[in-house]
Amino acid sequence: MLFRLEVIMTINIGVDLHKTQFTTFARTGQGMFGKFSTGDEGYQKFLKLISDWQGEGHTVRLGVESTGNTRYFRNRMEKTGVEVIVINTLKFKVVNESVKKTDRHDAATIAEFLEKDMLPESTLCSVKTEQLRRLLAVRRSLVQTKVGIKNQIHSMLVSLGMEDKKSSLQSKRGRQKVLDALDRAVTELVAQPLFETIDLLEQQVKKIEAELERLTTEDRVVELLKTIPGCGPITAWTVRAGIDDIRRFASAKKLAAYAGLVPWVQSSNETSHYGKITKRGPEELRTALVQLVLGMVRYQKVTARWRIMERYQMLKSTKGSGKSIVATARKLAMMIWHMLSSDQPFRPGLMLDTEIWEKADAMRASTRNPA
Repeated sequence: MLFRLEVIMTINIGVDLHKTQFTTFARTGQGMFGKFSTGDEGYQKFLKLISDWQGEGHTVRLGVESTGNTRYFRNRMEKTGVEVIVINTLKFKVVNESVKKTDRHDAATIAEFLEKDMLPESTLCSVKTEQLRRLLAVRRSLVQTKVGIKNQIHSMLVSLGMEDKKSSLQSKRGRQKVLDALDRAVTELVAQPLFETIDLLEQQVKKIEAELERLTTEDRVVELLKTIPGCGPITAWTVRAGIDDIRRFASAKKLAAYAGLVPWVQSSNETSHYGKITKRGPEELRTALVQLVLGMVRYQKVTARWRIMERYQMLKSTKGSGKSIVATARKLAMMIWHMLSSDQPFRPGLMLDTEIWEKADAMRASTRNPA
C-alpha cells in the first residue's frame, strides 16, 4: 500500500490499538486510513508504509493510547526512528466520551490532536518496574487464593462443630492437627486436597518473594523505604513498583495526587467544594501507604511523640479513624517524596522536632490568610 506525497511534511498518525489489530489514520492532506493485525505480518506491513514515507524525506509521528500491549508497539515503532506519543487516557477524554465510538473515528481524533501537539503524554514505567509489578500481582493473586481456601476450611470446621482458631491453619503442624481430628472420609476427599493446595501456594509465594529480593538487592529506593519504621520488604517493593522513578513527580503533592490520596475539588468564582479522595493511580500503592500508617499506629511506643502521629490523633478525635488514616497516608506520601528526592533515609529525629513543623504551619497559615 503506497501513497506518494509531493511535499515534504510531518505525518501525524493516530493509532487505535487493540489486542488483535490496530486502526490507523494518517493526516496526509486528504487523510489515509489503515487496518493492520498485531501479528508480525501486520506490523511488517505498517512499518513498510512508514519506511516508504521516511524514504521520501517525511517525518513520522505516532499517537497511541496506553493499553496492555502499548510498550511492545512503541518499542517496535521506535526501532525505525519514529516518535511515539503514549497518551494519558485519564486526561484525554475526547475518545472515551465521544458519541461516535468507532476505531476509525478514534484514530482520526488522536491524529488531529497529535498534529496540534495537544495530546497529554503518559510515561511508561521502566522494564524493571514492570517486572516488579507483574511479580507482585501474581503474589497478590496467590495470597488471595490461599486466604479463600483457608476461609473455606474454617467454614467447614465450624459446620462440623469443631474448635476453630485463626492460628490453627497458619503452620503445617497446626494443619496436621486439624487433619488428625477430622473423619477419614472428610480428610481424604475434602481437607487433604485443600491443605496440599495451601502448601503449594506457599511454596510459589516464597519463590516469587525470592525473585523480588534478587531484583531489588541493590535498589536504593527499597533501601531508603525500609528505614521507615514498620516498612517491611513487601510494602517497600510495592511502593517502589508504584512510584517507579521519583523524578517523574515535580513535587510532593504530585506524588500524593498520583497515589489518589488527594480530595476532589471543584472551585468556581469564590466557592470551593472538596469531596472524597480521587482514588486515582495504582490502588496497590495507595493501600501500601495506608498500611504504613497502620504500622506506625501499632508502633506507638516509638511513634507516639512524632508530629505526624500527633496530627493523626487530633484528626481521629474529630474526623474519625478512616479519614485520619487517609490524611496521614497523604502526609506520609509527601515525606517519602522528600526522602527519595534528597536520597536521605527516614530520620525519626525530625519527627520529634516540632519547631520545624510549627514554622511550616505558620508559613502555610500566612499564605492562606494574608494580612
